Amino acid sequence: RRPGAAARMEEEEDEGGGGRAATASPAVSARFVRCLYAVGFLDLFGVSMVVPLMNLHIKSLGASHTVAGIIGSLYGVMQLFSSTFVGCWSDIVGRRYSLLACILLSALGYFLLGNSTTVFLFAISRVPVGIFKHTLSISKALLSDLVSERDRPLVMGRFNAASSVGFILGPVVGGYLAEFKGGFYQTSFICASIFLLNGGLVWMLPWSEENTSNRDHYQDKETNSFSAKSNHDHHLKSATSRAVTNSSFFQSLWIQVATVLKKIKGIACSNLWDVFLVRFLMSVAILLYYSNFTLALEERFGVKPLFAGYLMSYSSALGVLAGCLLGPITRLYGHNTYRLLLHSSTFTCTLILLYASAPSIWMVILSSTFLAFSTTIGRTCIIDLELTVGGSEASGTLLGVGQSVTSVGRIIAPLLSGIAQEFSPCGPPSLAVGLALVAIVIMNANKQKYRSHGSVKLKNQ
Repeated sequence: RRPGAAARMEEEEDEGGGGRAATASPAVSARFVRCLYAVGFLDLFGVSMVVPLMNLHIKSLGASHTVAGIIGSLYGVMQLFSSTFVGCWSDIVGRRYSLLACILLSALGYFLLGNSTTVFLFAISRVPVGIFKHTLSISKALLSDLVSERDRPLVMGRFNAASSVGFILGPVVGGYLAEFKGGFYQTSFICASIFLLNGGLVWMLPWSEENTSNRDHYQDKETNSFSAKSNHDHHLKSATSRAVTNSSFFQSLWIQVATVLKKIKGIACSNLWDVFLVRFLMSVAILLYYSNFTLALEERFGVKPLFAGYLMSYSSALGVLAGCLLGPITRLYGHNTYRLLLHSSTFTCTLILLYASAPSIWMVILSSTFLAFSTTIGRTCIIDLELTVGGSEASGTLLGVGQSVTSVGRIIAPLLSGIAQEFSPCGPPSLAVGLALVAIVIMNANKQKYRSHGSVKLKNQ
């Protein structure tokens, strides 16, 4: 029986395992996974070049603070509603075409941004990006298709690390280009070009080999753990794909829409509410921690915003290191994602409490150092838990719903932060501690389900 996971195949080769299972297919799959790391890096590298400059640009176009805030929220609102649909759509039409569509339409959005000479054009340019900027989610769903549940946290951690490196380098390059005349427009065009380059990389990936490896991966999972419902969903997906290929455009479009709604209904009727609630609470807690970070440091310790910026860059760099260390950490925990998530969430809660009560700036630096590790590990583990409990045959849908949950957190967190700051600069992190504690209680109350390692699948319809 040939395993379908790239990382497991590499592990077998390193251990000297011969045979046909460790010949050409492992090398191709490993190369495919490494190319996806490059896709994640280029994606956040291009985006982070432009995003820090957008507020300055829209102000230069004459927009008021209110208009700038509304347009800034437009992206989050569109992401909220489009994440689930695009993720589910990728389950139906396949990762290749959905990933290419998202990359190319995002490139169109940044190209329009490079031509935005009015506030109206600026707002229009955010529409295709807000709807289709789901490159990372689809890439993670594709990685989930390629690797086993055992190796998934390691591969996801490396993918997040590669993406974070792009997010660290992008603002530096964008800030340098912004110093030139018309720098924002040049930066936007370069960002659009990077997305086109990314599209070319995705197009040239060995998809035929990926399909073979993916088919072996599904067969292996069906032999060991797929329920009758899972097999039904897999055959339904295959039948839908054939229908999309053979039917007319409008008929295939209707089939896609109907199947998307069916999958979303399956998620809504499942018992994954607690997993998504934990993700929501922890994401809001972390957003509250960072919401007034610069202002709170200035008010509490008298440090300048520049120091806060350096501290956040330092934390981001440590987050990259944490992603690279996920492999040894998961092996230390015996690949028990639930226990690792519980411990990392408890550690995160403790560190935020330490920050809220810190008597000196050195205590803040200490908490930020370890928080970078705990949040990176927790973010990877919660995604892995979603796929394990929900069933990775609907990975695009699950990741899309998770992204929508995080988008809700991004909308709610600023409101909660503003209310909490009315009482104290330590109000937001104190509230974050309370939310994290609720998430930990929920995980403890449902530990039996988490420990079943995916025996709880989507309910039959």
